This record gives sequence, C-alpha cells and structure tokens, in this order.
Amino acid sequence: MSITVEKAVFEGISFIRDSGKVDMFNRRKVAHLCMEMGFQESAFWIMDNPGDYGRGILSGFKVLKETSDRK
Repeated sequence: MSITVEKAVFEGISFIRDSGKVDMFNRRKVAHLCMEMGFQESAFWIMDNPGDYGRGILSGFKVLKETSDRK
C-alpha cells in the first residue's frame, strides 16, 4: 500500500530520486540532499517518519489531495 504525503514532501523526494545522486534507502543522505536543494518540508518529514519513508520507498508514495473551500 502506498504512503500518502503532502505535495511538498512528494516533490522533494521525487526530485532527489530523479537526480540519481543517492541510494534512496540512505534516508539520512536523502534528507540532507533535500535540505541542500531547498526541500525543507521533505527533509523534516523523512527524518520524522522513518518507517513511512521506508514503506514509501518500497511501495510508492501518493500525494494527499488538497481540499478546497471554494464553491
């Protein structure tokens, strides 16, 4: 089952994955690169949610749908 994350978290993880600069299972290095590249929200989420991060790497991430108050 995929792990649901905010769009900002997904964007950082995807950017690092697509860069090919690091093994995505190296959680600390991924978080460090996220910080360096300006994806602070991703970096904090990765370090605060190690289990979900690992499960997401194995089974995928899904972006949380944004809710709108517009009618």
